[in-house]
Amino acid sequence: MTMNSLRFAAMAPWGQTDPILKAQATLALDLSWPVDATAALQAPSAGPGRAARPELVHHTLLKAKALTTPEGRAMLVHAVAHIELNAIDLALDVVWRYANMPDVFYTDWVRIAQEEAKHFTLLRQHLVGLGFDYGSFPAHNALWEMAERTQGDLLARIGIVPRTMEARGLDATPGVKNKLVSVGDLAAGQILDIILQDEIGHVAAGNRWYRYLCAQRGLEPVSTYAQLIAQYDAPKLRPPFNMAARKRAGFDDAELAALL
Repeated sequence: MTMNSLRFAAMAPWGQTDPILKAQATLALDLSWPVDATAALQAPSAGPGRAARPELVHHTLLKAKALTTPEGRAMLVHAVAHIELNAIDLALDVVWRYANMPDVFYTDWVRIAQEEAKHFTLLRQHLVGLGFDYGSFPAHNALWEMAERTQGDLLARIGIVPRTMEARGLDATPGVKNKLVSVGDLAAGQILDIILQDEIGHVAAGNRWYRYLCAQRGLEPVSTYAQLIAQYDAPKLRPPFNMAARKRAGFDDAELAALL
Protein backbone atom coordinates (compact mmCIF):
# COMPACT_ATOMS: atom_id res chain seq x y z
CA MET A 1 0.00 0.00 0.00
CA THR A 2 1.34 3.40 -0.98
CA MET A 3 1.10 5.69 2.06
CA ASN A 4 1.00 8.81 -0.09
CA SER A 5 -1.50 7.36 -2.58
CA LEU A 6 -4.65 9.27 -3.47
CA ARG A 7 -6.91 6.57 -2.03
CA PHE A 8 -5.01 6.42 1.26
CA ALA A 9 -4.91 10.23 1.48
CA ALA A 10 -8.70 10.42 1.03
CA MET A 11 -9.16 8.70 4.41
CA ALA A 12 -7.80 11.69 6.34
CA PRO A 13 -10.51 14.23 5.38
CA TRP A 14 -13.12 11.45 5.56
CA GLY A 15 -12.19 10.92 9.21
CA GLN A 16 -11.79 14.62 10.07
CA THR A 17 -14.39 15.71 12.64
CA ASP A 18 -14.11 19.48 12.16
CA PRO A 19 -16.25 20.40 9.12
CA ILE A 20 -14.12 23.38 8.11
CA LEU A 21 -10.92 21.32 8.29
CA LYS A 22 -12.65 18.47 6.44
CA ALA A 23 -13.39 20.79 3.53
CA GLN A 24 -9.88 22.26 3.57
CA ALA A 25 -8.21 18.83 3.69
CA THR A 26 -10.37 17.63 0.81
CA LEU A 27 -9.41 20.63 -1.31
CA ALA A 28 -5.74 19.89 -0.54
CA LEU A 29 -5.84 16.37 -2.03
CA ASP A 30 -3.43 16.12 -4.96
CA LEU A 31 -4.85 14.48 -8.07
CA SER A 32 -1.31 13.83 -9.34
CA TRP A 33 -0.58 11.32 -6.56
CA PRO A 34 -0.52 7.63 -7.51
CA VAL A 35 -3.93 6.04 -7.04
CA ASP A 36 -2.93 2.54 -5.79
CA ALA A 37 -6.18 1.02 -7.04
CA THR A 38 -5.47 -2.50 -5.76
CA ALA A 39 -4.90 -1.58 -2.09
CA ALA A 40 -7.44 -3.00 0.38
CA LEU A 41 -7.90 -0.19 2.88
CA GLN A 42 -9.48 -0.51 6.32
CA ALA A 43 -11.86 2.11 7.70
CA PRO A 44 -10.12 4.30 10.29
CA SER A 45 -13.40 4.58 12.22
CA ALA A 46 -16.96 3.24 12.16
CA GLY A 47 -18.09 6.20 10.08
CA PRO A 48 -16.87 9.53 8.74
CA GLY A 49 -15.73 12.20 11.18
CA ARG A 50 -18.55 14.24 12.66
CA ALA A 51 -18.54 17.25 14.96
CA ALA A 52 -20.74 17.34 18.07
CA ARG A 53 -22.99 19.78 16.23
CA PRO A 54 -25.27 19.75 14.34
CA GLU A 55 -27.43 17.41 16.40
CA LEU A 56 -28.67 14.63 14.11
CA VAL A 57 -32.37 13.82 14.35
CA HIS A 58 -34.95 11.97 12.24
CA HIS A 59 -35.92 14.06 9.22
CA THR A 60 -39.55 14.21 10.40
CA LEU A 61 -38.42 16.15 13.49
CA LEU A 62 -36.89 19.00 11.46
CA LYS A 63 -39.11 22.07 11.51
CA ALA A 64 -38.91 25.02 9.13
CA LYS A 65 -39.50 28.67 9.95
CA ALA A 66 -40.79 31.45 7.73
CA LEU A 67 -38.28 32.48 5.08
CA THR A 68 -39.20 36.10 5.74
CA THR A 69 -37.07 35.79 8.92
CA PRO A 70 -33.24 35.63 8.97
CA GLU A 71 -33.48 32.42 11.01
CA GLY A 72 -35.81 30.79 8.49
CA ARG A 73 -33.47 31.61 5.61
CA ALA A 74 -30.48 30.39 7.60
CA MET A 75 -32.22 27.09 8.39
CA LEU A 76 -32.78 26.42 4.69
CA VAL A 77 -29.18 27.33 3.79
CA HIS A 78 -27.98 25.16 6.70
CA ALA A 79 -29.94 22.18 5.37
CA VAL A 80 -28.22 22.50 1.99
CA ALA A 81 -24.80 22.96 3.65
CA HIS A 82 -25.37 19.75 5.60
CA ILE A 83 -26.11 17.86 2.39
CA GLU A 84 -22.92 19.22 0.83
CA LEU A 85 -20.83 18.18 3.85
CA ASN A 86 -22.29 14.68 3.64
CA ALA A 87 -21.54 14.67 -0.08
CA ILE A 88 -17.83 15.23 0.67
CA ASP A 89 -17.80 12.07 2.78
CA LEU A 90 -19.84 10.10 0.24
CA ALA A 91 -17.38 10.86 -2.55
CA LEU A 92 -14.30 10.21 -0.39
CA ASP A 93 -15.82 6.96 0.86
CA VAL A 94 -16.09 5.69 -2.72
CA VAL A 95 -12.42 6.55 -3.26
CA TRP A 96 -10.92 4.63 -0.35
CA ARG A 97 -13.49 1.85 0.19
CA TYR A 98 -13.67 0.23 -3.25
CA ALA A 99 -10.57 -1.24 -4.87
CA ASN A 100 -9.76 -2.44 -8.38
CA MET A 101 -11.46 0.24 -10.46
CA PRO A 102 -9.72 2.24 -13.22
CA ASP A 103 -7.54 5.10 -11.98
CA VAL A 104 -9.84 7.69 -13.57
CA PHE A 105 -12.70 6.41 -11.37
CA TYR A 106 -10.80 7.57 -8.28
CA THR A 107 -9.71 10.92 -9.70
CA ASP A 108 -13.32 11.53 -10.80
CA TRP A 109 -14.60 11.07 -7.24
CA VAL A 110 -11.83 13.10 -5.60
CA ARG A 111 -12.61 15.95 -7.99
CA ILE A 112 -16.28 15.61 -7.04
CA ALA A 113 -15.40 15.65 -3.33
CA GLN A 114 -13.43 18.86 -3.90
CA GLU A 115 -16.39 20.52 -5.60
CA GLU A 116 -18.63 19.46 -2.70
CA ALA A 117 -16.07 21.01 -0.33
CA LYS A 118 -16.24 24.24 -2.34
CA HIS A 119 -20.04 24.20 -2.08
CA PHE A 120 -19.95 23.60 1.67
CA THR A 121 -17.45 26.41 2.16
CA LEU A 122 -19.56 28.90 0.17
CA LEU A 123 -22.72 27.98 2.07
CA ARG A 124 -21.01 28.05 5.44
CA GLN A 125 -19.57 31.51 4.73
CA HIS A 126 -23.04 32.67 3.72
CA LEU A 127 -24.48 31.28 6.96
CA VAL A 128 -21.92 33.27 8.93
CA GLY A 129 -22.99 36.37 7.01
CA LEU A 130 -26.56 35.67 8.11
CA GLY A 131 -25.44 35.56 11.74
CA PHE A 132 -25.36 31.77 12.14
CA ASP A 133 -22.93 28.93 11.44
CA TYR A 134 -22.88 25.30 10.41
CA GLY A 135 -24.13 23.42 13.46
CA SER A 136 -26.55 26.16 14.54
CA PHE A 137 -29.54 23.93 13.67
CA PRO A 138 -30.30 20.20 13.84
CA ALA A 139 -29.94 18.04 10.72
CA HIS A 140 -30.69 14.48 9.58
CA ASN A 141 -28.44 11.58 8.61
CA ALA A 142 -30.42 10.01 5.76
CA LEU A 143 -27.68 10.37 3.13
CA TRP A 144 -25.07 8.59 5.20
CA GLU A 145 -27.55 5.92 6.31
CA MET A 146 -28.05 5.02 2.64
CA ALA A 147 -24.28 4.92 2.18
CA GLU A 148 -24.05 2.40 5.02
CA ARG A 149 -26.81 0.24 3.55
CA THR A 150 -25.06 0.05 0.18
CA GLN A 151 -21.42 -0.17 1.31
CA GLY A 152 -21.15 -3.89 0.52
CA ASP A 153 -21.68 -3.41 -3.23
CA LEU A 154 -20.21 -0.64 -5.37
CA LEU A 155 -22.95 -1.09 -7.99
CA ALA A 156 -25.62 -0.43 -5.36
CA ARG A 157 -23.69 2.53 -3.94
CA ILE A 158 -23.26 4.19 -7.33
CA GLY A 159 -26.74 3.22 -8.49
CA ILE A 160 -28.51 4.69 -5.49
CA VAL A 161 -26.45 7.49 -3.95
CA PRO A 162 -25.43 9.70 -6.92
CA ARG A 163 -28.18 8.51 -9.30
CA THR A 164 -31.04 8.70 -6.79
CA MET A 165 -30.22 10.65 -3.63
CA GLU A 166 -28.02 13.27 -5.30
CA ALA A 167 -30.12 13.40 -8.46
CA ARG A 168 -32.99 14.57 -6.27
CA GLY A 169 -30.90 17.71 -5.79
CA LEU A 170 -31.19 18.43 -9.51
CA ASP A 171 -34.96 18.47 -9.05
CA ALA A 172 -35.04 20.38 -5.76
CA THR A 173 -32.38 23.07 -6.25
CA PRO A 174 -34.34 25.37 -8.59
CA GLY A 175 -37.23 25.50 -6.11
CA VAL A 176 -34.93 26.18 -3.17
CA LYS A 177 -33.22 28.93 -5.14
CA ASN A 178 -36.56 30.53 -6.04
CA LYS A 179 -37.67 30.52 -2.41
CA LEU A 180 -34.50 32.24 -1.21
CA VAL A 181 -34.36 34.74 -4.07
CA SER A 182 -38.04 35.60 -3.54
CA VAL A 183 -37.22 36.86 -0.03
CA GLY A 184 -34.22 38.85 -1.25
CA ASP A 185 -31.36 36.39 -0.66
CA LEU A 186 -29.69 36.85 -4.05
CA ALA A 187 -26.32 35.63 -2.77
CA ALA A 188 -27.78 32.25 -1.82
CA GLY A 189 -29.35 32.08 -5.29
CA GLN A 190 -25.95 32.59 -6.92
CA ILE A 191 -24.40 29.83 -4.76
CA LEU A 192 -27.21 27.45 -5.69
CA ASP A 193 -26.61 28.19 -9.39
CA ILE A 194 -22.98 27.07 -8.93
CA ILE A 195 -24.10 23.96 -7.04
CA LEU A 196 -26.65 22.93 -9.69
CA GLN A 197 -24.14 23.18 -12.53
CA ASP A 198 -21.54 21.15 -10.63
CA GLU A 199 -24.09 18.57 -9.45
CA ILE A 200 -25.09 17.85 -13.05
CA GLY A 201 -21.49 16.71 -13.54
CA HIS A 202 -21.56 14.64 -10.34
CA VAL A 203 -24.72 12.80 -11.33
CA ALA A 204 -23.24 12.32 -14.83
CA ALA A 205 -20.25 10.59 -13.23
CA GLY A 206 -22.65 8.38 -11.31
CA ASN A 207 -24.42 7.45 -14.54
CA ARG A 208 -21.15 6.79 -16.35
CA TRP A 209 -19.73 4.50 -13.67
CA TYR A 210 -23.07 2.78 -13.03
CA ARG A 211 -23.22 1.80 -16.69
CA TYR A 212 -19.57 0.71 -16.59
CA LEU A 213 -20.33 -1.62 -13.65
CA CYS A 214 -23.50 -2.94 -15.30
CA ALA A 215 -21.56 -3.74 -18.48
CA GLN A 216 -18.82 -5.39 -16.43
CA ARG A 217 -21.39 -7.64 -14.74
CA GLY A 218 -23.55 -8.23 -17.82
CA LEU A 219 -26.56 -6.43 -16.36
CA GLU A 220 -29.25 -4.33 -18.07
CA PRO A 221 -29.09 -0.86 -16.45
CA VAL A 222 -32.78 0.15 -16.27
CA SER A 223 -34.17 -3.10 -14.85
CA THR A 224 -31.16 -3.46 -12.53
CA TYR A 225 -31.80 0.02 -11.16
CA ALA A 226 -35.41 -0.89 -10.35
CA GLN A 227 -34.17 -4.01 -8.54
CA LEU A 228 -31.65 -1.97 -6.53
CA ILE A 229 -34.29 0.58 -5.50
CA ALA A 230 -36.50 -2.22 -4.18
CA GLN A 231 -33.66 -4.19 -2.56
CA TYR A 232 -32.24 -1.23 -0.64
CA ASP A 233 -35.59 0.49 0.07
CA ALA A 234 -34.42 3.72 -1.55
CA PRO A 235 -36.69 6.78 -1.46
CA LYS A 236 -39.36 6.83 -4.14
CA LEU A 237 -38.80 9.74 -6.51
CA ARG A 238 -41.65 12.22 -6.74
CA PRO A 239 -42.24 15.12 -9.15
CA PRO A 240 -41.49 17.78 -10.10
CA PHE A 241 -38.48 16.49 -12.02
CA ASN A 242 -35.85 18.71 -13.59
CA MET A 243 -35.85 16.81 -16.88
CA ALA A 244 -33.44 19.18 -18.62
CA ALA A 245 -30.83 18.81 -15.87
CA ARG A 246 -31.35 15.05 -15.67
CA LYS A 247 -30.86 14.74 -19.42
CA ARG A 248 -27.66 16.78 -19.22
CA ALA A 249 -26.54 14.48 -16.41
CA GLY A 250 -26.78 11.50 -18.74
CA PHE A 251 -30.10 9.84 -17.94
CA ASP A 252 -31.37 8.33 -21.17
CA ASP A 253 -34.91 8.51 -22.56
CA ALA A 254 -35.94 5.17 -21.04
CA GLU A 255 -34.79 6.25 -17.59
CA LEU A 256 -36.56 9.61 -17.85
CA ALA A 257 -39.76 7.93 -19.06
CA ALA A 258 -39.64 5.57 -16.06
CA LEU A 259 -39.96 8.58 -13.75
CA LEU A 260 -43.37 9.53 -15.15
